[in-house]
Amino acid sequence: MSIAIDTETTLHDELILDGDAADALFLEARTANSWSDEEVSEQALQAVYELTKMGPTAMNIQPLRITWVRSAEARERLVAHMNEGNKAKTLGAPMVAVLSYTNEWHQLLPTTAPHMAGTAPMFEANEETRNHMALTNAHLQAGYFIVAARAAGLAAGPMTGFDAAGLDAEFNAGTPNSSFLVVNLGKPNGVVDRERLHRLAFELATETL
Repeated sequence: MSIAIDTETTLHDELILDGDAADALFLEARTANSWSDEEVSEQALQAVYELTKMGPTAMNIQPLRITWVRSAEARERLVAHMNEGNKAKTLGAPMVAVLSYTNEWHQLLPTTAPHMAGTAPMFEANEETRNHMALTNAHLQAGYFIVAARAAGLAAGPMTGFDAAGLDAEFNAGTPNSSFLVVNLGKPNGVVDRERLHRLAFELATETL
């Protein structure tokens, strides 16, 4: 795919990625609702996380927590909390990831950001700030997660249509974690449900000051 970004150059001319990589990660990748029957290996999941964790977060707090839902029993428990339109595709996906954020990320500052470890008591006393930072940065990590899944040869189907309170009672009970996204994962099967929806033009979505 050759996308013009001005009258004299193309997108690929400006990238350090080769064309195949840019296509796999962005240009040709699609949100998936169905997959091939191929199983998603534990090694693939580890690779996805190893890439995801390397993306930057504020103060390196890394609030994202992932629950991999593989077994049939766990899948049924998960699907019970999905909105009706998301039930069948979640039940049929080779792998599902429940993405949550922890509001106790400050307790790991001596490991994740030793130079900021002295601020842990301040964050301990301010739950609202912790929650805001956790949710904001976990969403950032969710974006890395989807691109990492594509880099591992997987298609991703992210969803927010679920009962978060019910899901948390089912999977996050007794933890400081709160779910915010469910992502179906699997090897792509080549099925395209519809044409790609419109993306906003550079001139509409950006400005230079």
